[in-house]
Amino acid sequence: MRLLTLTLLLAVIPAMAAATPLHFTLDPDHTYPSFEADHMGLSIWRGKFDHSTGTATLDTAAKTGTVDVTVDIASIDFGNPALNKVMLGAKAPMCQTECGTFFVEKYPTARYRGRLADFVDGAPTKAVGTLTMRGVTKPLTLTIDRFKCVPDFMLKPRLRCGADALGTFQRDAFGLDGGKSFGMDMKVTLRIQVEAVQDK
Repeated sequence: MRLLTLTLLLAVIPAMAAATPLHFTLDPDHTYPSFEADHMGLSIWRGKFDHSTGTATLDTAAKTGTVDVTVDIASIDFGNPALNKVMLGAKAPMCQTECGTFFVEKYPTARYRGRLADFVDGAPTKAVGTLTMRGVTKPLTLTIDRFKCVPDFMLKPRLRCGADALGTFQRDAFGLDGGKSFGMDMKVTLRIQVEAVQDK
């Protein structure tokens, strides 16, 4: 079994190096953007988005690639249904007008578009791009802590690539300023696990 796996990898690596950019589609069942945010300076709230779609390209020879991911905001899950409802609405209970929430009826998606960069041993270590959320677009660089491509065991010889990425942003820059007047930290940490399958 080990010999077979090694043989497949040796066959794939030269093809990746010689090919024009390979195209991938995100696997929504194995892609979960998650986040961490301050709650009143007392604890860290954590949540995730359960549904994302997107595409990517990869050219290891040229050390280039792209990523384009759209997140369904309505799929947010804090593990707290009441909080999910508040954050998806047009306004939080303490607000007289729209404030501090995702306002999902008006802004149903968030989108990240970037280029893969700083390749080491054939793998990108960064994604440099922009995040668009609530109608606002801001630069956002993600650090890629882990990146690997292998033949998909069900779709050979097509590849499956996976990565873990990390980034931070200030949520009030996107209008998500709930709790700011109470002194809550606006920093949000993104932790993203993603897998994508090579297109036919």
